[in-house]
Amino acid sequence: MADRAVPERTGQLKVPGATLYYEVRGEGPLLLMMPGGSADAGLYDRMAERLADSWRVAAFDPRGYSRSVLDGAPGDQRVAVHGEDAHRLIELLAPDGGPVCVFGSSSSAIVALDLLARHPERLHRVVAHEPPLVELMPDPERGRKLFAAVRESFREGGVGAAMTTMAEGLTDPEAEPPAGGERRAAPEPSAREAEAFRRMRDNLPVFLEHVLCSFSGYAPDPAALRRGAGRLVIGVGQDSRTLLTALPGARLANEVGAGLVEFPGGHTGCTEDPDAFAERLRAVLLDRTLRGPLG
Repeated sequence: MADRAVPERTGQLKVPGATLYYEVRGEGPLLLMMPGGSADAGLYDRMAERLADSWRVAAFDPRGYSRSVLDGAPGDQRVAVHGEDAHRLIELLAPDGGPVCVFGSSSSAIVALDLLARHPERLHRVVAHEPPLVELMPDPERGRKLFAAVRESFREGGVGAAMTTMAEGLTDPEAEPPAGGERRAAPEPSAREAEAFRRMRDNLPVFLEHVLCSFSGYAPDPAALRRGAGRLVIGVGQDSRTLLTALPGARLANEVGAGLVEFPGGHTGCTEDPDAFAERLRAVLLDRTLRGPLG
């Protein structure tokens, strides 16, 4: 396809311990899209372009990834620090205090929950897609052991060994598999997207060593999330809802009274079918009936 998904503007924001790279497309209320796993802003190129007709869509590279450079050597990352990074970006890009929507997937869904718990006054709607919260898994000890084993596999055998350990451990043997259906092939990447995927692969060592265990072990504040439940929607992939990474989200939605919405694809649905995923996200962001007034 044509290499059309070029951001309208880019910038850098100095934060304590790092300098964040961000991209902005479109006009309107701010939609901050936070990449999870080892991904950077390039993960959302197609989705951002599609949604920029209704929102000013901003995406960024998390600290220590790609173009967001740390001041020093990498160390174990903390959810709260990443949450404050997101809050500082919101303050920069929406200084008028207008309504802000936030989308996060996987590890960044955990950051989105932290952001809502501590800064609800800045947020209109938060969509957290499959936050892999170990403490909300059916067997937390199994989850802790799995992610520790993934990190150990990385230390002993590299990225390939770690990803194999991850894939083998995520299936819940007691869960019924999702009903089969026609799956759409992921779109052919543009040259810009291919470059982004290479950057994201290069981020995997930082994710596996410094993010995976600390983020998945985060314990959300249920009281704070209950207070913000009218703004919160938990997303679950239609193809991944029985995986260990998806189960915590459904449990959290039930526990705090948040909305629960099925999204196309699996845990990485935003890359499997970005157009369909973006349209589901659009519907969620615009639907005020999901969980009462958002105020």
